[in-house]
Amino acid sequence: MASASGSGAPAAAEALRRRRILSSRLYLDDVPSSSSKAPVVYSPAYDISFNGMEKQHPFDSSKWGRVRNSLEDAGLLQSDRIVEPLEASEDDLLVVHSESYLNSLESSEKVARIVEVGGSVLSAKLALEKGWAINIGGGFHHCSAQEGGGFCAYADISLCINFAFIRLNISRVTIIDLDAHQGNGHEKDFGSDGRVYTLDMYNSGIYPFDHVAKKYIDQKVELDSGTKTEDYLENLDKALKVAQSRFRPQLIVYNAGTDILDGDPLGRLKVSPEGVAIRDEQVFRFAKDQNIPILMLTSGGYMKSSARVIADSIINLSKKNLIDIGTRCIEVE
Repeated sequence: MASASGSGAPAAAEALRRRRILSSRLYLDDVPSSSSKAPVVYSPAYDISFNGMEKQHPFDSSKWGRVRNSLEDAGLLQSDRIVEPLEASEDDLLVVHSESYLNSLESSEKVARIVEVGGSVLSAKLALEKGWAINIGGGFHHCSAQEGGGFCAYADISLCINFAFIRLNISRVTIIDLDAHQGNGHEKDFGSDGRVYTLDMYNSGIYPFDHVAKKYIDQKVELDSGTKTEDYLENLDKALKVAQSRFRPQLIVYNAGTDILDGDPLGRLKVSPEGVAIRDEQVFRFAKDQNIPILMLTSGGYMKSSARVIADSIINLSKKNLIDIGTRCIEVE
């Protein structure tokens, strides 16, 4: 089992990892915490196309731009207040991945999601500065240090956390993974790392059926296909109460897939759009009540309606004062 934390890695390899993190440009140190920017991260490069081939693919490759457009149309967030991330360099990716793994990727995979990786890494910095951050993208939770899978070529969650350990000087992170699929990538990466606590609630009847990774989940909630909104939210409420009693993090990484929506061809759950908004509200309230910074990644979602649901949920978070678009700093204990 490969550990992204490198707790058992040779000292020289760990020193190299640290140097790469400290020399990275991804944290955009020129974005001051009191600036007019909101801690919402997006780049037009998130929206990908491959000469029309994306139309034959179940992944909605333009969903991120449509989320941004919906937020602007609603008057919540103008484009000049969004933080645009940098593209992750090869040295950045090598913090977690090996050269042999990166060389094995097809050219389309190398280009397509690399800016979203930069966005996920940057989001942790913004979350610590402002109490919350949302990357309108990211959440490639099937990718581990050693292998990709399920549309996920880069381990952005593992990268994000490794950067946070070194650059933000924190040592306790909770991953709340509520994508419909098991987050087997980050589970393998942090399975033996006591600094990371994983709560994963997923449909046990769909991909990836990773029984090795399951052993590393600190708190798993396995759902049946067809689970409806009320049961879903009840399971989540119980799970958050357990998580609160077990672990006190300094940062929450929230993987907020919308493939839990009723009708999603890959998630096979039956949660309503209103249920997704309530789910996100529960998680952000969980973080706010404990004064824990939180970053949200949008992860999976394979229907055209997902973009509107994500935007509506962000709008709801603002209305409920769970995020402050005007920015407000939260002290980290």
